[in-house]
Amino acid sequence: MERKKKEVTIYDIAAQLNVSAATVSRALRDDPAVSAPTKKKIFELAEAHGYQANLFARNLRQQQTRTIGVIVPRLNSYFMATVISGIEHLANEAGYNLLISQSSELPEQENAIVKTMFNNRVDGLLVSLAYPTADLQHFKRFSQKHIPVIFFDRTLENNIFTNIRIDNQQAGYDATRHLLELGRRRILHVSVSHTHNIYRDRFNGYAQALQEFHIPLDRNYLYLDDLSLEAGARAARHALELPERPDGIFVANDNCAAGCMMALKKAGIRIPEDIALVGFNDDPVCQIVEPNLTSIHYPAYEMGKMAAHHLFRQLAADEALRTTKVVGLRAELVVRGSSG
Repeated sequence: MERKKKEVTIYDIAAQLNVSAATVSRALRDDPAVSAPTKKKIFELAEAHGYQANLFARNLRQQQTRTIGVIVPRLNSYFMATVISGIEHLANEAGYNLLISQSSELPEQENAIVKTMFNNRVDGLLVSLAYPTADLQHFKRFSQKHIPVIFFDRTLENNIFTNIRIDNQQAGYDATRHLLELGRRRILHVSVSHTHNIYRDRFNGYAQALQEFHIPLDRNYLYLDDLSLEAGARAARHALELPERPDGIFVANDNCAAGCMMALKKAGIRIPEDIALVGFNDDPVCQIVEPNLTSIHYPAYEMGKMAAHHLFRQLAADEALRTTKVVGLRAELVVRGSSG
C-alpha cells in the first residue's frame, strides 16, 4: 500500500528559500511587508509543492471559523433554495462560508445537526425549524457560548433568539378574504399541525376573515397533513367526501395546493368554476399548473438576506445588541386563474 505523501508546511518552504517561516506566512497572506520578488518565489514554490494553508488552525487561533451554519427542513424546496441564495449573497460579501444541512422534518436529526454545527465551531447559526420541533432546548448551548442564532420562516416564540418571518396572520386573512370576495362561502383550509406559530397564524387569519363575513368556523373545513404533493391529493379526497363540498380551498403552501388541484381535476372538478384555489409561497409551480395558481408571494430571497444581515450585525455587535426581536417582511396576494 502506497504511503500518503507528507503535507508540505511553511517550514519546508522557508528552509528551501532560506527565509523565516514568519516571512512565508506573511507572504501567503499577501502582506505588503514582504517584497514582491520574495513573495513571487514563495508563491511559486508553494504552488509547485501543492501547499494547502491550514485555514482551520488559523481561524481557531483567531477564535473564529468564518463559517455560518444553515439548517433547513428540506433542501429540495424552491422556497428554501431561494432563502439560501439570499443568505449566500451576504455571506460571500462578508467573507464567510456556509455549512448547510437539512433536518428532513425530523427533530432528532435537527438535534444531531445542531450538535455537529456546535462542535464544528460555526460562528453563528441560521435555522428554519422542522415541523414537529416543539422547543428550543437543543439551541441553548449556542446562547450559553454567546453564539448568535437567527430563526427564519419557521420559528418558535422565545426570549433569547431573533425571529424573522412575514405577517402570516395578515397573509392568511388576505388569501381567505380574496375567496370570500369572490362569493365563496365553504372554504376548506389545508395546513399542518399548529405547533408552529406560522401555521397557527395563517389559520388565525383564515378564521378572522370568516368571522368578518359572518361565517361560522367549521372544523370539518380544516384539514391537517404534512403539506406534501401527496397530502394535497389526500386533501382533495377529503374535500370531495364532505357532506357539502367546498367552493374554495386555501392551502398553506403551493406544492400541496398543486397536488390538490391535480387530484380535483382528475375527479372532474372544474377550477375555478366549482372550486377556487389559493396557495402560499408563490413558487414556480404556480405558473406551471393549469390554471395558474393564485398564491401569497413570500419574499424568500429578501428573507435570506435579512436573516444573514441580522446575524452578521450580531456577530459585529457587543452583547447588548444581541436581543430577541421579530422582524416582519411584506407578503402580497398574486391573483391568477385558479381563483378566477
